[in-house]
Amino acid sequence: MIIVKEALTKHTGGIVEFQVAMAMETENLRLDRNLVEKGVKAVFDDVAKGKYFVALDDNKLIASLMITYEWSDWRNGNVYWIQSVYVLPEYRGKGVFKEMYLHIKLSVKETPGLSGIRLYVDKHNHRAQKVYNKIGMDGSHYQLFEWMK
Repeated sequence: MIIVKEALTKHTGGIVEFQVAMAMETENLRLDRNLVEKGVKAVFDDVAKGKYFVALDDNKLIASLMITYEWSDWRNGNVYWIQSVYVLPEYRGKGVFKEMYLHIKLSVKETPGLSGIRLYVDKHNHRAQKVYNKIGMDGSHYQLFEWMK
């Protein structure tokens, strides 16, 4: 049975491994593990930066994602941004992300001051886009632009 819950600091090592694997898998980018570990720990040390959620199968860490916050003056509330999603390859296609999303969606519905959920996806990642569409997310309203140092 898959359990979704807010991550604990004991999950740091697994989350770091997931992030390093995801960067290599999706962007062929080799991340500095020590830098990623500092970044993950920074989230645990400062809740204003965000928070992690994990999925566990019989206490085995099988997936993680990070939530960051966007203030919406239009809604007078925060919007959750889902980032850094990783599901172990052998668990993909089994509804793990869907369970994580539904867990977060329920929290947003039940918590005053939370207004919605957003995420971004690489425009070439059609598999992920199909998953997001299937769970009822709509990618047609905004287009993301960025500048990264």
